[in-house]
Amino acid sequence: MNTIPLIDLQEWRGGSTAQRVQLAGRVDRALQESGFLMISGHEIDPRLRARIRAAGSKFFTSSPEVKHRYRTRVGGRGWIPSGAEANAYLEQSPGPADLKETYTSGWDDHSTGDQAVDDEWFAPNVWPGEIPEFERLCVSYTQQMRALAQELLTIFATALDLDPDWFTSRTDRAPHSFNLNRYPAMTETGTALEGQFRIAPHTDFGVITILDRQAGHGGLQVDTGDSSWTDAPFVDDAFTINIGDLMARWTGDRWRSTRHRVLPPSELAPQEELISLIFFFEANHDAVIESFDPPIGRTHNYRSVTAADYLRARYAAITI
Repeated sequence: MNTIPLIDLQEWRGGSTAQRVQLAGRVDRALQESGFLMISGHEIDPRLRARIRAAGSKFFTSSPEVKHRYRTRVGGRGWIPSGAEANAYLEQSPGPADLKETYTSGWDDHSTGDQAVDDEWFAPNVWPGEIPEFERLCVSYTQQMRALAQELLTIFATALDLDPDWFTSRTDRAPHSFNLNRYPAMTETGTALEGQFRIAPHTDFGVITILDRQAGHGGLQVDTGDSSWTDAPFVDDAFTINIGDLMARWTGDRWRSTRHRVLPPSELAPQEELISLIFFFEANHDAVIESFDPPIGRTHNYRSVTAADYLRARYAAITI
């Protein structure tokens, strides 16, 4: 899609005020037109991402007995097995399960002082003792992802001519989810059922998603908005960025939380297995999402909602 531009963050980091405003304008147009963009110049070491994938592969190829020690639910901490999540439920129920398995972690370095809140949003992570390097690698990565998300949100605020900290001040205590999604090969899954995908068509739930993905036949597609789908462009070492429902609500649908999907395994590459690193960044759990009216936003019927209430309902909707 020509509406998914490649943005070089070095132009923001080293640019003049005028250059920053121009870059932010490109971001604004992308988020209005497709809800997606790509970023290069982020300086996140590709070797770190390769090591995380290698550690994740060690876990995913562990015995069923080992993996089940770390089993969790959608929204939890640990391993979500294949068959436990169905994004298809967002559009039809019942629907086929997603053809993936996930290892998920979150931000556990924060306490609100309310045990119930902490247990839900900032629960301790669970790491497989069989792979000691896994925790260290993932913690390093998510620390960098939080910083990158905040930088992107500063650009977003500039794009809307808001105070630079408008979004970052409302996400400084935000929970996050970091998912390693393994998409098994067709030789393991067999032919997909009718309407079954590696991830069914859906929108993301939160504020911003930072995706490090691998190119493949069974890859990411984006809803063009005219009842068709297009392959998301791929640039080596660039992150794919999209906004979620909460950001779309915040902007009064100026920006699009766009449906997307991950295609099922392809007969053209029956041995193809992919692992995606997906960082979901949310708003502060108690943030009240109040939509901008025109001229920033568009005419809308949104009511205020807390981030926690919205996310809780969405997690429940895709749990089998």
